[in-house]
Amino acid sequence: MTTHATTTPATTNSLRRLLTTAGLTTALALTATACGGTGVASQGGDAGKTVTVYTADGLGDWYTQRFAAFEKKYGMKVQTVEAGSGEVVARAAKEKARAQADVLVTLPPFIQRAARDGLLTPYKVPGSEKVQGTDPEGRYVPVVNNYLNFIHNPSSAKPAPRTYEDLLDPRFKGKLQYSTPGQAGDGTAVLIQLQHLLGKDGALDYLKKLQANNVGPSSSTGKLQPKVSKGELHVANGDLQMNLASIENEGAGFEVFFPADAKGKRSTFAIPYTMGLVNGAPNAEGGKKLMAYLLSQEAQATVTEEAYGLPARSDVKAGGATRAKIDKLLAGVEVWSPDWQQLLTELDADIAAYNRAVGS
Repeated sequence: MTTHATTTPATTNSLRRLLTTAGLTTALALTATACGGTGVASQGGDAGKTVTVYTADGLGDWYTQRFAAFEKKYGMKVQTVEAGSGEVVARAAKEKARAQADVLVTLPPFIQRAARDGLLTPYKVPGSEKVQGTDPEGRYVPVVNNYLNFIHNPSSAKPAPRTYEDLLDPRFKGKLQYSTPGQAGDGTAVLIQLQHLLGKDGALDYLKKLQANNVGPSSSTGKLQPKVSKGELHVANGDLQMNLASIENEGAGFEVFFPADAKGKRSTFAIPYTMGLVNGAPNAEGGKKLMAYLLSQEAQATVTEEAYGLPARSDVKAGGATRAKIDKLLAGVEVWSPDWQQLLTELDADIAAYNRAVGS
């Protein structure tokens, strides 16, 4: 089977990891949604032996190992299209009449949007009854638990920022960036977190002020990591799983932190990688097998040490040094739970209001 890889600088590290595994036939990166993307998931006559996954970026290391194990077990290869959370859903929506993907993996509320828009078909994955946040209709199920956070370069950002108010300091002008709400799942999470802390109007007022320091839009949170690591940026948003993976596997030179509010309280919420079977998938049976494998106790037991996240299944307990690091970072941080369905009904209006507020 002939394959092609279309790369962008933002995804070079992920692609390098992905392409070292025989279980991945190709890794593709999408350009901005407005351009429609350049990745092409071509299966040709090998469709029944290949499973195509459209996925939010961040799980490359876990995919490398799990997809190789899946291929060994089932004889099916896995190819991925990797981009920001909103981008992969937009790609699937564009292809709705003739689906190219079998499985969609993205963050909330984008997975709920995909379900609402008829992009996903019900499939009750074995073990999904053990997973909090599973869709009652079976259209999606979390697979790796994760949390919103920020990162800073300890050598450049001195003193280190500790609060949201600190991020407004003029010393961060041109040295701070966050991924764009509506395009990136983590960027959307920033907007949701600020709404939780400040209310909708307060969040927009804050982001208007933050715009003085913001470098500009970014469709993917992953591309901000190397910039902070090198000191090109001093501060950026992130998520705990992806950031820990970068620190442990790539020696990234940044640190994770959870900004405090005006009362000194630090808080965050879970933004789990969540998967669903694509409606009209060209290899639906292969997609079901892959989803069942990723949610199996066998695969879930590897989530913490391989992916630096937490298992989605309540009957799989993470332990070891990585779990201890995660627990230490989350110590003293209040974890609250969004109402994703309510957020979904307001998302389009909220994103439109955000774009007006920051002049984009």
